[in-house]
Amino acid sequence: MSLIEWVATLLGIACVALAARRNVWTFPTAIGSVTLLGAVVFEQRLYSDALLQAFFVVANLYGWATWQRERQRTGEVTVERLGAPARLGWAGAIVAAALLWGAAMHRLTDAAYPWWDAGITAASVVAQLLMARRKLENWWLWIAVDVASVPLYLAKQLYLFAGLYLVYLALAVLGLAEWRRAGRTAPALAVPA
Repeated sequence: MSLIEWVATLLGIACVALAARRNVWTFPTAIGSVTLLGAVVFEQRLYSDALLQAFFVVANLYGWATWQRERQRTGEVTVERLGAPARLGWAGAIVAAALLWGAAMHRLTDAAYPWWDAGITAASVVAQLLMARRKLENWWLWIAVDVASVPLYLAKQLYLFAGLYLVYLALAVLGLAEWRRAGRTAPALAVPA
């Protein structure tokens, strides 16, 4: 395993641990991690995953700004929940994006596991956007992404990344618990988007 994989792994663990605690430093840490991870997965022909890492750089800049504004406004990073219609809308978007992206990767590239990779990518995009918007439901998606990513990375013999996603899974479960506690102490907010 390369030095780049190790550094990406350590930064990734730090990033998720910081997110679970609602610490804005999760975002610069994430930017470092996803930049390095993107280079590794591109080399492994996981093109959807590589594009996802590029998206994460932009999404983490957005999340960083959003969380900073919220912290300045309220003194902390508050937790909100999606309403039922928004949950259905986001779920539909994941399915549609996974089908379209998977088909494109299957037909137009030599991608390894195009459908599997596309499903993980679509769910990850939505999870990242929901995290940036401080929605509790982001953790449920991250748990699903982590469960799906471990066997994919094992299939590509990226053992360190498979181990990383097991750690991410544990941290996502802790993040869900922490954000639930934080959400209970705040006024109930069910927001449509």
